[in-house]
Amino acid sequence: MSEESSKAMSKPYVSVLIDTYNHERFIEQAITSVLAQDMSMADVEIVVVDDGSTDRTPEIVRRFEPRVRLLRKPNGGQASAFNAGIPECQGEIIAFLDGDDWWAKGKLRRVVEAMERDREIGIVGHGVTEAFPDGRQHTEVLREASRFRVDSVENARTFRLRKNFLGTSRMTIRASVIPRLLPVPERLRFEADEYLFTLAAASATTLILPEALTFYRIHDANLFQTSGFQEDAMRRKQGVLACLAQELGHRLRERGLPAPAIEIVTESVAAEANQLRLMVDGGSPWETVRTEFAMYRILHERASWMQLFFKCATLLPGLVLPPRLFYRARRCVATNKFYLRARKNLLPIPQPEHTVRQWKAGV
Repeated sequence: MSEESSKAMSKPYVSVLIDTYNHERFIEQAITSVLAQDMSMADVEIVVVDDGSTDRTPEIVRRFEPRVRLLRKPNGGQASAFNAGIPECQGEIIAFLDGDDWWAKGKLRRVVEAMERDREIGIVGHGVTEAFPDGRQHTEVLREASRFRVDSVENARTFRLRKNFLGTSRMTIRASVIPRLLPVPERLRFEADEYLFTLAAASATTLILPEALTFYRIHDANLFQTSGFQEDAMRRKQGVLACLAQELGHRLRERGLPAPAIEIVTESVAAEANQLRLMVDGGSPWETVRTEFAMYRILHERASWMQLFFKCATLLPGLVLPPRLFYRARRCVATNKFYLRARKNLLPIPQPEHTVRQWKAGV
């Protein structure tokens, strides 16, 4: 056997890329969940990119060497971690995992089998279970598998309603697709995963499996999830989302995607960025109404006339109140127990028909 053939055979088939930052409480469970997968680990490499942690994260990761390869870098955010780690991955398939999440036991086998059955599939996603500190779990899955490519207006709408099944710990991308995605703009300190999976879905066929294979941990240090109303965090998030919308629009135009399809893909990101801008920096009342209607239309395409009427009624104050005052009042109402109980019983928030959601009480 030639030396070249020997090297080819020694290359891993699957690379697992774990990005982490100050996850000393969680990183061990993340790595262990990969090692415990119900498939052979002989052809699987695990690469951990430590994005400048200041806690014991690197020390904990080193306990798993040489089974795990640790790459350390100065703190720069998720995009810089991807740009550093992805080129180091040698597998034909790259599965992503955040250092504070973990996988269900059948995750890797299921996604690899799906990609082996159909070579056209370039990215696979699946359902997710959110795990809360008090032990509660919220699971969301598709009612049936979904296969599409973002190359038309119709498929752009399909993508927009299903993209939450393609986040970091849910997405697995064929390595041959990766060169069309990099580099990730390093201004995306978080939400770099949405940049990757959006371009991947526009570059190759996407498959979303109708089962929950990832546990997404909700905790006080989530970079994208913000608790309460912290202006600095909101402004930071707004800047990242605005950058994401702009960069995606530019890259999708380069790919020749029809302008209406690009608008559908980017408008939800832009609308959320606008909403955050109005919350923290203000604007005109008309901007509030326009932004809120845009977000409602995107999220609840099949809302009943009663639900639409209720939404219009709740936006009447937005016609006259400055945006910061409007959103402050809405936050107060949203925490009122009487309002929440009445809303749940009389006019529930419309739920998407293509998904199944379940709650499990904490222990």
